Amino acid sequence: MWCPDWPVVAAGAAAGTPPTAPAAVFSGSRVVACSASARRAGVGRGMRRRDAQSRCPELVVHQHDPDRDARLFEPVAAAVERQAVGVEVVRPGVVAVPVAGAAGYFGGEAALAELLIDEVAAQAGVECQVGIADGLFAATLAARRAVLVPAGEAAKFLAPLPITELNQPGDDRGELVGLLQRLGLRTLGAFAALAERDVAGRFPRDAIVAHRQVRGLAERPPLRRALPPDLVVTEEFDHPLHRVDEAAFVAKTLGERFFAGLANHGLACTRLAIVAVTEAGEERVRVWRCAEPLTARSTADRVRWQCEGWLTARDRPTAGIVRLRLDPEEVVGGQALQLQLGSMGRDADAAERAGRALVRIQGLLGPDAVVTPLLDGGRGPAERVRLIPWGEPRRPVTADRPWPGRLPAPSPTVVSRRPAVVLDAVGDVVRCTERGELGYPPATVAVDGGPPRCVLGSAGPWIVRPALPLRRGEPPLVRIQVVLEGDVALLLKAVVGEDPQWTVEGWYD
Repeated sequence: MWCPDWPVVAAGAAAGTPPTAPAAVFSGSRVVACSASARRAGVGRGMRRRDAQSRCPELVVHQHDPDRDARLFEPVAAAVERQAVGVEVVRPGVVAVPVAGAAGYFGGEAALAELLIDEVAAQAGVECQVGIADGLFAATLAARRAVLVPAGEAAKFLAPLPITELNQPGDDRGELVGLLQRLGLRTLGAFAALAERDVAGRFPRDAIVAHRQVRGLAERPPLRRALPPDLVVTEEFDHPLHRVDEAAFVAKTLGERFFAGLANHGLACTRLAIVAVTEAGEERVRVWRCAEPLTARSTADRVRWQCEGWLTARDRPTAGIVRLRLDPEEVVGGQALQLQLGSMGRDADAAERAGRALVRIQGLLGPDAVVTPLLDGGRGPAERVRLIPWGEPRRPVTADRPWPGRLPAPSPTVVSRRPAVVLDAVGDVVRCTERGELGYPPATVAVDGGPPRCVLGSAGPWIVRPALPLRRGEPPLVRIQVVLEGDVALLLKAVVGEDPQWTVEGWYD
């Protein structure tokens, strides 16, 4: 069961905005979700905020908040649970339900789908779509199309769908999708036609899971080993939990204990049951299914989200929580868990593990094999970045110097070295004198052999002379900024002289 545009629905409910207003949820400056009315106006996922607001000036802007999305989704999951057992929250906005028993009880799959839609609308006040298919991946795509796929025909249903469907929210498969597209694999069926041995030998590990999904199989083969009895983590409280901040503190401790217990046995969890018992004897259970194995942080997030959902829902428990239990319902081998370096600086344990790994790489490949970037002094964007070997002090040494001819703020967001052809109004290459004067203003710019684009505005030139002492015969450089049609802003650089070779030094986002 899928609630369309759930981050937008949750943000609008929290802010009290009209549900029909065009709205979008942003993470940083990028759209992560938008409403149907915003899409009709030209807004799409991944679009920059400036572009989205230029296409839809009345766009309502919300900030990305996973805690809010999960907390407000609990009434939806509870509404589904009133009619079916075995409910699993895949992520806020998507619920998975085993269909066999419930469909037999209510008179068929179509009757069950209609019942769930009506129940969620009545109890939670939101719209949803239901899809039925073999496997979670196929069922999720079926829900987006509101279709019931007959048993055994999941692969046939998936085959004509575009390969971009692999990059679902939370899966982060953009790089894999781009690689498959460059190889000419445009549909899920074309990817499924590859031999499993070839996929395992030539693609990243995540491609193996994706290949099983597009063939209508389970994400992972079953783990055929007995689970140790001490994987369940239970915490009892002398003072019942009534507040969300108390639950957040407990969630972090439980998540770390749970993850450490699994790691000691070489395991990782992909389906987690969270059980809460209240002072009055009530028991609440919710199962979270995860595409990727849970880390300590992601485990704590789900415990926190679930406790917040229970404590703030309309049918919240009549008493405080006195016991929490984490039960791993599905586990995989620990080698399936790839820790991310992106948590460095935010998670002390992850930073320590990453630091040890980087030191080991230096021991194998040499001290210059691992470097980190440092912003220092310089005239251009590329010159300001110094690469510091891991473990050495990260201190700027030239940032406070005057740097005459330095590029004015703001700096480009992307540094590039792509060739460009800069022409004036009559089609001649734009040249610059040593006194810093352009022969004629730029009229068109063609980047890396692409079509020429008209110049809407320009700034500069700025002359950058070589650092003293002057090397004999070294000419100065010139930089200009241009804004092209299509809302593209570039920083261009060339050598001063009669035959300048222009290059794109940076892109402004």
